[in-house]
Amino acid sequence: LFRNPMADPYIIGISASGTFGAVIAFLLGLSEIYFGIFGSIFSFITSLLIFKLSNSKRGSLDLSTLLIIGIAISALLRAIISLVMYIVGEDSFRVVLWTMGYLGGADWRKIVILLFPLLFSLIYFYINRYNLDIILLSDEEAHSLGVDIKKFKYKVLMISTFMVGFSVAFTGMIGFVGLIIPHLVRIIFGSSNIKLIPLSMLYGGLFLLLCDTISRGVLTTMEIPIGIVTAIFGAPFFIYLAFKNRRGV
Repeated sequence: LFRNPMADPYIIGISASGTFGAVIAFLLGLSEIYFGIFGSIFSFITSLLIFKLSNSKRGSLDLSTLLIIGIAISALLRAIISLVMYIVGEDSFRVVLWTMGYLGGADWRKIVILLFPLLFSLIYFYINRYNLDIILLSDEEAHSLGVDIKKFKYKVLMISTFMVGFSVAFTGMIGFVGLIIPHLVRIIFGSSNIKLIPLSMLYGGLFLLLCDTISRGVLTTMEIPIGIVTAIFGAPFFIYLAFKNRRGV
């Protein structure tokens, strides 16, 4: 959609928007299902804004502009979340965990709630795997092959943020998984979505389990938030991709 290899939800501020939405629902005293709903709504608003900018008359956003927008959005929302934590005081522990990424609060009820957006999104993307391959071409070529580009892109955008918003609402901001795994899968298995979609899900889950195991086993007295562990893996990979993209390789 963004025609940019760095357009990961965590990097460009969509995950921060989802967390912000979940915090709003939490402050309103709503049930957990609304955490995902509010997270999805705010994620969609942010991604729609970035998508509109990337499809302006200037064409797709370059790397530096995309990152600046993502950093600005994340900084603004993190500042608001920090203000909320300051106001809430001693009851802000859950909000703190949201900003770091945490799986320690997992239970079967949350898994059941998350199954719907996960399976729905996975089925939709896999059914449209060939259309996803086609839109990697130019819009003109995709249109000539019978794809309603504008309508399809908005559907993909909405369903993607639906999945991201619900995920972030229950786990917090776990960064770099969506950046590292799809790139590695592309390198090893190719860029066709017939393989990319299920393998990204499989290896993304395995990578998350590995990071969760590390977060639980490093310290015997406490569990490290999983977002810290994924950032340790992801930051060097992010720097590598940034330099690779800068060289135009």
